[in-house]
Amino acid sequence: MTEDRIIISASPHVHSDRTSKRIMYDVLIALVPAFLVSLYVFGLQALTLTAVAVISCILFEYVIQKYLLKVPTTVEDGSALITGILLAFNLPSSLPIWMIIIGSLVAIGVAKLSFGGLGHNIFNPALVGRVFLLVSFPAQMTSWPTPFENTSKWVDAITGETTLGILKEGLLYGETMTTLTEKIPSMSELFLGFTSGSAGEMSGLALILGGIYLLARKVITWHIPITILVTMAVMTGIFWLVDPEIYANPIIHVLSGGAILGAFYMATDLVTSPMTKKGMMVFSIGIAVITVVIRLFGSYPEGISFAILIMNAFVPLIDRYFKPRRFGSQIKAKIM
Repeated sequence: MTEDRIIISASPHVHSDRTSKRIMYDVLIALVPAFLVSLYVFGLQALTLTAVAVISCILFEYVIQKYLLKVPTTVEDGSALITGILLAFNLPSSLPIWMIIIGSLVAIGVAKLSFGGLGHNIFNPALVGRVFLLVSFPAQMTSWPTPFENTSKWVDAITGETTLGILKEGLLYGETMTTLTEKIPSMSELFLGFTSGSAGEMSGLALILGGIYLLARKVITWHIPITILVTMAVMTGIFWLVDPEIYANPIIHVLSGGAILGAFYMATDLVTSPMTKKGMMVFSIGIAVITVVIRLFGSYPEGISFAILIMNAFVPLIDRYFKPRRFGSQIKAKIM
């Protein structure tokens, strides 16, 4: 004799109207200011880059789930859409279309679905796609369109170096910060985003506005982004105070590269970041330290992508050490 049983998970049962889909679309809204800046700075290239990344990510997720894994498709939850946008934001706007598609396949097929899909992946999918392209096609991934020069062209784009690239190369050949400061964008240009770089990482103002929206909507907490940026500022500030002719000031480091994009939108990924506040801060300090070490002493001028992926691997260990308080434990202790 068989009987139908209703299996109920252990309490507590917390009900909320906050769904994965709702969170993803909050992130989408937060990314709009940075996307508009990229359109203004890079024009048609930025639009094409983002459209190709988004469409290919959604298409790969649908095809792999439906025809290879034969499981219900989840493209409607918005996670593939966000992965596509974040991947595009981490790429040069002049990158060939076929490379964007390969990056999307790696991000969705390898970094996300091979682990079981949303909620099971241990590494940030967009960053995995970005790093794969960087190590596979370093020349194309380090060719940065010059702002406002390539608003209507795809081929034969005018390219220039990023701020961190100029600093890394100049210091390598014996130049000092006094001379290099004249070659890099001003603080206002870095803050507004009028500089070479990946499509969505340049504008500190736009990214911070989106970050404030995520904080206000309680999609993220301050612990990860603020800890990353403050730790980076403190570390680079110490080196700058020791020798300002060899090390750039901390404001340049915070506003340059993918520091703000990584801190607010990549490291805060709910799936690949720690659960507890203490764990988040340990996770964030690790990201900041690795990023600064790579920037100052490594071969690459930027290190935020590598840092986040490395610390993603430590999240299970961090969560195991910083276990959240069990529900009802405080009440039980008072009673006893």
